[in-house]
Amino acid sequence: MTAQFDSSACPSPFWLPNGHLQTIHGALAARHHRIGFIRERVDTPDTDFIDFDWAGPGLFSDKAADNTFATPDPRLAPTAARRWMTSQDWEQAPMTPDVSALIVFHGLEGSSKSHYAQAIAQYFRARGWVVVIAHFRSCSGFLNRMARAYYSGDSEDIQFMFNTVRQRLPRARWHAVGVSMGGNMLLKYLGETPQAQDWLYAAAAVSSPMDLVACGNRLSDSFLGRHVYGRYFLKTMRHKLQAKARRFPGTIDLLRLGQVRTIRDFDDLYTAPMHGYRNALDYWSRASSKPVLKQITVPTLVLNARNDPFVPAASLPSPDECSSTVLLHQPAEGGHMGFVCGGFPGHLNWLPARLGRYFETLQ
Repeated sequence: MTAQFDSSACPSPFWLPNGHLQTIHGALAARHHRIGFIRERVDTPDTDFIDFDWAGPGLFSDKAADNTFATPDPRLAPTAARRWMTSQDWEQAPMTPDVSALIVFHGLEGSSKSHYAQAIAQYFRARGWVVVIAHFRSCSGFLNRMARAYYSGDSEDIQFMFNTVRQRLPRARWHAVGVSMGGNMLLKYLGETPQAQDWLYAAAAVSSPMDLVACGNRLSDSFLGRHVYGRYFLKTMRHKLQAKARRFPGTIDLLRLGQVRTIRDFDDLYTAPMHGYRNALDYWSRASSKPVLKQITVPTLVLNARNDPFVPAASLPSPDECSSTVLLHQPAEGGHMGFVCGGFPGHLNWLPARLGRYFETLQ
């Protein structure tokens, strides 16, 4: 059995004629709703922490559980969270088995502030869902406690995040969305542990780099990948690594860090050796989800625009490389997490609606 295939279009506007413009405009200028969250911090077994941002029925970022006005926490000002979760908040959260819930895994250097996270969260919250954005280590606006950070093959952290949210709402109908790097992590986890997913109703991966070698080479070697996209990501990645070097002297070669120019350089210097890989190529090869797509048993939408400037079309999986529970949707247009529609300046409504339709119909 092979995957289903959908090539129906994302109706991209004529004034965004290519994947680069669709990607950049979607991230910087397209209209989308902006919402606030309640933040929960959970300690991990290795003495680190994960931050979860929650929204949904009974979980109001600007109102406390006793219906009084909640004073925003100034420490959270740079984030999309307004205040910290309390035990009283959970008393207001929906605990009935008819509630639907969605966990979102963000992309490289993303967070609950990211345009796609805001658009997805608002869409599902408005329809009565509980939504939680699970932050990878150091992406919540706070540097994590350890020398390590996050990486694209970290199935253990995905498992921890799933376990945490299920403990909070054990009777909910859980769904999952992974975006870009978070999508690769989600797909890899689903393919590696198919026997453990009977509780998950459906999943979706959007603009995911399932072949990290092809995508890493594209970001490191192409002109725009090296000088625009890579530089954008490296700005915050380099800043975080400099902070880690001050906290953990001797663990990071600051001289080499100053010479980092590409994503490959960064992964060779830090991501790969810090997380148990020989080098960037070894990391990209072993952390890719494409080899395990045939083992996925959960109904899963894999959505990739074929003009994505980060993900070469030739690297996308074919139906015979996936299990029969997978639906591959590969529209010609959309860019990388762009999917902008409508008249100028455009909006981001198409993607959340596409996810909602899949979760409702599996089509």
